[in-house]
Amino acid sequence: MGRAFTACAASAAVATVGLAASPASAAPAESAATAQVKPGDVCTAADLGTRHPYIKTTEVSPAITHFKGWYVTEGTSGSQNVTTSVQTTISVSVGLNGNVQGSFAVETLGTVGASLGLNVQVNYTSTSSESNSVTWNFQRPGYYGVYKGTKKVTGTYGSLNCNRVQQGDGNWALKWVEGPGSGSFTTYTALEEGAVRCQDKVPANSIMAKAQELLDCGSATATAQHEAGPVPSAKADAAKKTAARDAAEKAVAEKAVAKKTAGSAAVARSAQGLTCDPGFYKIGVPGRSLYWTAPLLAADGVRLRPSTIFSGDLDQWSLCNKVEHNGVIEATLVNHRSQWCLTVPEENAATERAVLQTAQCAEDDLQRFYIYRDVPGSSQIGVQNKYTGSMMGHDRYADGEFIRQYSSGRPDGTGTYTLTGV
Repeated sequence: MGRAFTACAASAAVATVGLAASPASAAPAESAATAQVKPGDVCTAADLGTRHPYIKTTEVSPAITHFKGWYVTEGTSGSQNVTTSVQTTISVSVGLNGNVQGSFAVETLGTVGASLGLNVQVNYTSTSSESNSVTWNFQRPGYYGVYKGTKKVTGTYGSLNCNRVQQGDGNWALKWVEGPGSGSFTTYTALEEGAVRCQDKVPANSIMAKAQELLDCGSATATAQHEAGPVPSAKADAAKKTAARDAAEKAVAEKAVAKKTAGSAAVARSAQGLTCDPGFYKIGVPGRSLYWTAPLLAADGVRLRPSTIFSGDLDQWSLCNKVEHNGVIEATLVNHRSQWCLTVPEENAATERAVLQTAQCAEDDLQRFYIYRDVPGSSQIGVQNKYTGSMMGHDRYADGEFIRQYSSGRPDGTGTYTLTGV
């Protein structure tokens, strides 16, 4: 059925319609607010292998996704079905993946919604890229813009990680700090549809005002007398050009650029151009005799294994080309036995729960890892891949369990390990 529309109630006449995603894809602000952490908040050793998003900037702007100029003359008012044309398509995206994969991306968008007090899409979806129909009850003659639109939400985020921080009295504490790296996001609110005339008074910076801009109300098209129906095609093209800026916008996808790290021949691994710490380390499960163990076969993954005479030095690692920024170690991990580097396979870089492997060493951020440490005196750490931003962890404590990447880490402490010298 049509809906009544009057100029005095323009803002109240906008209808909200369904989106491509399910209703559960919109995050109520209060649900995400309770889970937010802030820089400087206290964390625990169980949090070393986790991270949370930190919203740096946000921008909310009205966007028209579908539009049609439509003439209503005396005697032609009433309910009419108008086929609108696509003006712009908005896709939800977070970070370098270009879509939404993993808990970190969902939490990022939920945090955005909470900070702005808006219900935004938190799953991968997009507005329609096809012509859509709008049924509207036109009560007065005039020149109308029939539209569908939404509020486009964009911005940047960082990562909050748990790490040791030295306080003013010289003591150490674990706190949430802004970790390396950042990214961009795009999402949008519920889709609205409506019709607006040039003479209607509408709220500034609203979706209706954006649609009214497309009418180009001062033009000859808006003031000329026409038969009822759509704007003549030549004039409709002019309206479309006004919206070209929105049509040209694309979802922001972060492109990570691998940064080369300095290296020189200095130790036994010098043939690979890596400068490594003296000695070797084991990365293990706190309180358990299970350690990160490199595979014998390159195609296999890094697993938790007990340290035995059969494991040899497959469970020993060098920290190479190590640098430190604000208490966070960045290093390449080279296996003692194979002399290959720990890596997230490139083909699985965007995959939640991708298994870590070893590969020939290269100057590649997929082989660079951040190490977050507990207070001095404790050997507990969390490990994060530089390229993907994901935290390392495992599904359960078991011999043979793979080490995997998780975008937010593991919430139960199974991303916290020990780093001990051999």
